[in-house]
Amino acid sequence: MPVLNRWWIAAAGVCMQMALGAAYAWSVFRIPLSKEFGWTISQVTFTFLISWFFLGCTTTVGGLWMKRVGPKVVAMTAGLFWGGGVFLASFSAHRLWWLYLSYGVIGGIGLGMGYIVPITVLVKWFPDRRGLITGVAVAGFGAGSLFSAPAAGWLMRHVGLMPTFAYLGVAYAIVAIAAGSFMRNPPEDWAPEGWTPSATQLSQRTDRDYTLAQSLKTGQWWAICALMSINTMAGLSIVSQASPIFQEMGKASAAAAAGLVGIISIGNGVGRIFWAWVSDLTTRKTSFFLMYLVEAVLFWTYHSINSLPVLIVVTFVLVMCYGGAYGITPAFAADYFGPRNVGSIFGLMMLPWAFASVFGPLLFAHLRQINGNYTQALYVLAGIMTVALILPILVHPPRGNSEEKTQLSSGFPAGAEH
Repeated sequence: MPVLNRWWIAAAGVCMQMALGAAYAWSVFRIPLSKEFGWTISQVTFTFLISWFFLGCTTTVGGLWMKRVGPKVVAMTAGLFWGGGVFLASFSAHRLWWLYLSYGVIGGIGLGMGYIVPITVLVKWFPDRRGLITGVAVAGFGAGSLFSAPAAGWLMRHVGLMPTFAYLGVAYAIVAIAAGSFMRNPPEDWAPEGWTPSATQLSQRTDRDYTLAQSLKTGQWWAICALMSINTMAGLSIVSQASPIFQEMGKASAAAAAGLVGIISIGNGVGRIFWAWVSDLTTRKTSFFLMYLVEAVLFWTYHSINSLPVLIVVTFVLVMCYGGAYGITPAFAADYFGPRNVGSIFGLMMLPWAFASVFGPLLFAHLRQINGNYTQALYVLAGIMTVALILPILVHPPRGNSEEKTQLSSGFPAGAEH
């Protein structure tokens, strides 16, 4: 396969991630579902959390299944699950359990199985731009609500709440399945012509390829899990309540808030590319420290914002930091454990992430429910991010035994997943 084709694969990966990342538009449905069916904030938010939980639980399944059938089959199957789950949610009127099962469980399975595919494939196609390309690979996911949030708002006004799920489900399935058909691994031992890793890259990369079982025995695997999970717990709390936050704190209308959710989703996508690029220039750990620092400062002051433009800007920056972890972490995993088994290694990192992604937003929504405002919830997040600043300082690359070392200068170790 010509090397030029890797850019077409990257473009298809972004398209697929955008279809999956439409899940970020869930906050647009929170108020309409509550008003029409009388469900509480926590009950509606729990749908989003179920889908995120199953995303985390099934990324490992997708990573392991890719080793058996290849990325194309996994990607297309994932698109069918995600689109089908959203479509089936159109039958959930007055049946909260059906909304949980369709959008949450079935859709969440599709999200997890699909999310891991472009990341794993592109890490192997771009060993020369590992941080940047993982940022690009997940940028589409972060920016998914840029189109889906306004589209959902428009559809709800013109065709109604439940039919909106049907139309969106079909659209998501078509895009994800079509883009997924382009997913494939590079030839074994493939590397860009003339490329060799720099001394800085080598200093931040492991000297061997780890299996999934071996990576679990290292402290670094758990440290990276914690870094991503804590960042997700904080950032997803804001993302899951973005539309209500703009309406309650910024006094925006429901239609305007839906549009603003789309705008801040740009921050999610931009952050994934920007912070991944920063991690290539510095190190993965340095980028995480800087993100945590920015988030800590902004969370301490977020509750005092009473201007909608300022609220938009600050939320945009927070969502950039939230998205940044997804751009950095796959490259972090490939650096520390080698690219050969990155699909299953990074995929399993999403399991503890799944618990954090449920706990954070659920706690955030609960504190909002009992206090009538977001102040206490924001202070909790600020405290967590402040304490967590120590984590990126402590982590460092694992080193294996000399007989198990791989030649990183070859650019791509033998025995990659196919």
